[in-house]
Amino acid sequence: MTTSGIELSLSPGSQLPAVSVVLPVLNEELHLSNAVQSILAQDYAGTLEIILALGPSKDKTDEVAHTLASLDSRILIVKNPSGRTAAGLNLAINKSTNPVIVRVDAHAELQRNYISLAIEIMKTSGAVNVGGIMGAQGISSFEKAVASAMRSPLGVGASRFHTGGNAGYVDTVYLGVFIRSAVIAVGGFDERFIRAQDWELNYRLREAGGKIFFDPRLHVTYRPRSTAKALAKQYFEYGRWRRVVSRRHQGTINYRYLAPPFSLVGTVLSIALALTVNSIFIIPAGIYASFLIIASFVTGKGLIEKILLPIVLFTMQMSWGLGFLTSPKTLAPTEH
Repeated sequence: MTTSGIELSLSPGSQLPAVSVVLPVLNEELHLSNAVQSILAQDYAGTLEIILALGPSKDKTDEVAHTLASLDSRILIVKNPSGRTAAGLNLAINKSTNPVIVRVDAHAELQRNYISLAIEIMKTSGAVNVGGIMGAQGISSFEKAVASAMRSPLGVGASRFHTGGNAGYVDTVYLGVFIRSAVIAVGGFDERFIRAQDWELNYRLREAGGKIFFDPRLHVTYRPRSTAKALAKQYFEYGRWRRVVSRRHQGTINYRYLAPPFSLVGTVLSIALALTVNSIFIIPAGIYASFLIIASFVTGKGLIEKILLPIVLFTMQMSWGLGFLTSPKTLAPTEH
């Protein structure tokens, strides 16, 4: 069966397809083993393999990966010299031959029925990619605060894979379970994108006639960044590359992507005018600060989290906004 040129190899009543789980891996010594074990513990009755695309890590990630591969023949390894996510995913997909690709990050853990449920949803929805909740869970106090911010519309916007919602067709999903032939048909992941490569691929899948489906029953445990510096870098890159996507694909920007840049500009102008013209101009910055504090007390689950959340929200929003505003046009990939 085909939909506008995209092949759909799954249908209700069909046999369980063989699955390749692909992971781009870089500096994941602490999380890789848990990620792989969550895949090996799946209740999926079909054939399953795991392909690790190893980048040039600076920790003991390679040692962990090779140990895991030596213990289970279903774990394969490919080298990813650039260390870039999109390149690693393409290398792993090219090594695979199975009709279904499950994308997993090395700092994520799957619920036990993730793959079997995703296959069921794929069959009933007719989608070429399905995904669910990005369930951020922290261990340290700072990570827990970041997780709360990520699950809140106040932190990252109202994307269903962050905040939950009803099952249905969407623009993009977290990670994803793909029909391999559909990914190959549109050229795979665009390796020119350092970030936002998932959104960009899903855009091309939709343009080719494919459907993307979100179902909140699918849940992936995500481990947030553990320091403010790492969080700032992550969200700066998110903002920077989301601007690239908006240049590459006109008409794909919406209001929630513009909120952080406006907040950044408004806050900076407010403080600058208050210092140089009149103190009354500090009011907008004060309103924004009050918003952060009130939002933190509403969102936070304990005293420490309520104290940390203003810092976390400010870091996420300002870093995203700065990345978006300073994203150079030279980053925007040209057409193939």
